[in-house]
Amino acid sequence: MTARWTTAVRTTGAALVIALGLAGCGLGEPDEPAPTPTTTVDAPVRGDRDGPPEPDVPLVWPLTGVGTERVAQRPAVSVKIENSVAARPQRGLVEADIVWEEVIEGGITRFVATYHSKIPDAVEPVRSVRPMDPAIVAPLDGILAFSGGQGPFIAATEREGTQTVIMDDGDAGFTRDPGRVAPHNVIGSVPTFLEQADRRRTSPPPAQFAYARKVGEGSAPQAGKPAREVDVRLSPAQRSVWTWDPESKRYLRSEGSAASVTADGRRHSARNVLVLSTYVFDTKWVDPSGAPVPEHRLAGSSGDGTLASMGHSISVRWSKKNHRAPIVLELPDGKEAQLDPGNTWIELVPQRSGSWSPR
Repeated sequence: MTARWTTAVRTTGAALVIALGLAGCGLGEPDEPAPTPTTTVDAPVRGDRDGPPEPDVPLVWPLTGVGTERVAQRPAVSVKIENSVAARPQRGLVEADIVWEEVIEGGITRFVATYHSKIPDAVEPVRSVRPMDPAIVAPLDGILAFSGGQGPFIAATEREGTQTVIMDDGDAGFTRDPGRVAPHNVIGSVPTFLEQADRRRTSPPPAQFAYARKVGEGSAPQAGKPAREVDVRLSPAQRSVWTWDPESKRYLRSEGSAASVTADGRRHSARNVLVLSTYVFDTKWVDPSGAPVPEHRLAGSSGDGTLASMGHSISVRWSKKNHRAPIVLELPDGKEAQLDPGNTWIELVPQRSGSWSPR
């Protein structure tokens, strides 16, 4: 049993124990004589008086593992965000629970940023959907917002159960930034995207990874090697570098040698950096310039990877059964990897042309 199902199973188990305890007290059977007692059982000191104490299971945000007093009953909202030079600096990435970086045409990258525990007012610049996005967002059973895209990519996203919010279809929540040049100027309102959630989107997303209870108790800091830096080369056009910062206990992101920052000057950072080696191939579709559109093969696939957190990294093996199944991370000893509580950035590195180096 993986950690992502632990809370649900324990809660169900506790309810079943209480129900059985009530049945044992003869509720609903007043006419039956009580059996002669043969043993004496001490009453529980804590918990429900009709059963054992409930297990101490902390309430956490499902996409970060961070403790909370209440999990908001809302779906996850994912947004496609550009990462070309013309798109920087972006808005809204620091509030994301999970950010995926993927290679598209020309070797540049785009992000799939997912929001649940924090909802920013605005994200920018919003761009179009790509063929690997359905496999990324389907396990969340939430919303994907984007500016537009080719029909087959949109259809594939909706076919896997994700609700789409699309600027080109006239959906609400999109405006233009007059201080930027099109097409790098689309602003998305995440609260407005949430307001359009259909009747199926009334629950929080399922956990996508297993998390340790406390920072520093994840697999990387507990069993990994020191990693002051994780240098990720996604393509000749994109190098993403993550440098360990002991003060914030996070990895700080750079675009090559330049610090990666938000429009208001905050540094992009991650509690966990997860690097996954993926098979990338050219699809039969092309972009407006005639360049073939690449796809990272995720569903029904597997590969090597590295998990970094708290200044340490550890090798992992990833697998994904199908589009709607989440990524499973396995350690060298066969156990499931645990992330530290906090936000996560995922780097999808092409097997044949990309590389990464934790050091």
